[in-house]
Amino acid sequence: MRVAILDDYFDTLRTLPCFTRLAGHAVTVWTDHVQDTDALAERLADTEALVLIRERTRIQADLLARLPKLKLISQRSVYPHVDVAACTRHGVLLCSNLHADTPSYAAAELTWALVLAGLRALPQQVEALKAGRWQTGVGQSARGKTLGVFGYGRIGAVVAGYGRAFGMKVLVWAREASRERALADGHAVAASQAALFEASDVLSLHMRLVDATRGIVGAQDLARMGPRALLVNTSRAGLIQPGALEAALQAGRPGLAAVDVFEQEPVLGGAHPLLALPNAICTPHIGYVTREEYDLQFADIFDQIVAFAAGAPINMINPQVLGR
Repeated sequence: MRVAILDDYFDTLRTLPCFTRLAGHAVTVWTDHVQDTDALAERLADTEALVLIRERTRIQADLLARLPKLKLISQRSVYPHVDVAACTRHGVLLCSNLHADTPSYAAAELTWALVLAGLRALPQQVEALKAGRWQTGVGQSARGKTLGVFGYGRIGAVVAGYGRAFGMKVLVWAREASRERALADGHAVAASQAALFEASDVLSLHMRLVDATRGIVGAQDLARMGPRALLVNTSRAGLIQPGALEAALQAGRPGLAAVDVFEQEPVLGGAHPLLALPNAICTPHIGYVTREEYDLQFADIFDQIVAFAAGAPINMINPQVLGR
């Protein structure tokens, strides 16, 4: 099959062990990011199987209508960037392993790195030292503080474990079934969402972005946090109401934020209000960007291509396409 891979910024996939699974297929790798429909239609004109790296490129109806040779989109995790109905209309099968039972240790590790970076003001201290200054402030310890975990799924549970290892009290708020799992794991459960925000010294968001969770964190939640509290978001920017975090940081509650996700990505040219705030630490959606995590994810993605080519597709999102 003619396979195209989009948005492999550092041409990493060819260097991973899992890439050998595409042996025998004609593979083209694009290392830049393009969203323009005309440019994508030209690039993908002969593509039969399209590989997406998470949500970097939106695949919508206008593009799909111009790709008559496309048979398969193979990716991993959720797919809000793909117009599934349009895929079905155009006979394109979407395969995506949702890996609901597989922790993303890379994302959990970055979350914890941001927790420590925020509490100890590491980026600010590094920049000050480079500029010739010595010790620009006093940080905070994690031990003895309350770690709030909003959402107790495959990543939130791992982050809660990290908090416990650092001597923090873990407090969870989530769906009822998730709260029961947290209790079974020995963590405390908050009385309400409001209580979680009020009690947390560090609060980390770990929910999927769906209609029910979009904007679930509002200005009133953030205002309940203390002036030394830290909010961490490595999940999705849309969990927080638009503009609410920027306004809250300017008001001083919470006093700090560390985020890895933005409403529109990529953020280029420093064009985001959080980047101008001294009490915000921002990273460019790198929670899953490690060689080990890539190899894990793309083994699944490439297996989906191999299975489709063999006539036995797996992880199908719109299997009704097969009847056409």
